[in-house]
Amino acid sequence: MLTFERHSGNETDRAELAPEMLVVAGWTGRDEKALHHHIEELAAIGVPRPSSVPVFYRISTANLMQTANLQVLGADTSGEAEPVVVAMVDGLWLGIGSDHTDRKAETMGIALSKQLCAKVVGKSLWRLEDVASHWDQLILRAYVTIDDKRLKYQEGPLSAMRDPADLMSRAGAKFETGTIMFCGTLGAIGGIRPASQFTALLEDPVLGREMMCEYDIDILPVVR
Repeated sequence: MLTFERHSGNETDRAELAPEMLVVAGWTGRDEKALHHHIEELAAIGVPRPSSVPVFYRISTANLMQTANLQVLGADTSGEAEPVVVAMVDGLWLGIGSDHTDRKAETMGIALSKQLCAKVVGKSLWRLEDVASHWDQLILRAYVTIDDKRLKYQEGPLSAMRDPADLMSRAGAKFETGTIMFCGTLGAIGGIRPASQFTALLEDPVLGREMMCEYDIDILPVVR
């Protein structure tokens, strides 16, 4: 069961949701030429090409977590800041999360790598229709802690990514109560790399607010 503090207009309430379906969207950038170039770059280092652009991975809802400490197996995982669409009984809401992924397993299969790590979701939601008209102005950011140094890891406006209506029309899933979709991410500043702490932020400069999802990463030993 996930618990959220929801903000709509001047009203705030709390709500719980039992997830029924989890969709993780990938390759959601609007510049398809740049996307295909990046796909070829990754293919050159062993990451399989996606079957479509964008692509939608169905992941077990058991992977969804709201936690301050994420346990992972081995030192080859990393987070990705993503806007998250949450379908509740009274409509669609927008949150922030991290599509934490096993990068070593990613070379064997992207779907497999997505399934191996938890997907962390923040505890705040905004009503989607309150931000739909200025979606492109929302700013996605991520910070990481590496070797005790806090670094900016991702940053950019959501204008670089397909909007939720576009993604939902392509996902092949009914967005009924309990459906949750991670909407894609931005490139990592300085390249994808592991960290001991991850913070994802979504800023709404129009309505003057921000939501956050953050957690520490606890690396479990790989025993052979």
